[in-house]
Amino acid sequence: MPVEQFFGPTSARAEVLAQRARWLDETPAHCAAVTTRARPLLLELDARSRGWLGTDVHESSDDLALCRALGRQIEPDFLLLQPDESGTLRLDAACVCFPSAWNLAEKIGHSVESIHGAVPRLNAQAGVPIRQFLERLKPGPAWRRANWGLSRSPEWNQHPDRPLPRLDASVTLEEVWLRVEHQAFVQLTGEGVLFGIRISVHPLLDLLQIPELHRGLHRAFRTMPEDVAAYKGIAAAREALLTLTRE
Repeated sequence: MPVEQFFGPTSARAEVLAQRARWLDETPAHCAAVTTRARPLLLELDARSRGWLGTDVHESSDDLALCRALGRQIEPDFLLLQPDESGTLRLDAACVCFPSAWNLAEKIGHSVESIHGAVPRLNAQAGVPIRQFLERLKPGPAWRRANWGLSRSPEWNQHPDRPLPRLDASVTLEEVWLRVEHQAFVQLTGEGVLFGIRISVHPLLDLLQIPELHRGLHRAFRTMPEDVAAYKGIAAAREALLTLTRE
């Protein structure tokens, strides 16, 4: 996919940027973070965003202010990674207004392997392929993937500090939302990597009208390992979801 297609403006731009501005104003420490190594990455993202969005250059000597300014203009959440002196990829800057129940403050400055440590089985099963994929990225298109989860709230911002309703045994179909992270990976100049996330939220009740999705979701609820279900916030509601999605 062309990079500008993922990071460029969409028909939902006004709504997305209004939401981003809200959270950057109300909880700035939750949304943006940088390390002392972030500036080259931020400057390159700033320069690229002018091509995607037609924006002006941000004149700022403050890296955190620059990160937040970019977060007010770029629709997807973004994370910027680069290798340290040992070659280990680390998260050096990010603006994440719509996290899926994770805290940026706990991730900034950490390695990719450390960040993925919270995801059951991921490092053991896919840690090496993920590292090799990121190391072998070439300049050019955005590489895409998607990840899904469930929520009891349609809110885009699901920071763990927010008092949002959680899935449990009392849940009804009308209260369940499928949350999809549409992800893109882009090689920057040198060895830096831009990781983008766009969120879409869909009522589960609507998706169950599609037979193939209905069967697939029920199978996923039935076969998902317990530690993965716990990580996704589904464990306490698993039996209820199996009952509710039984054909």
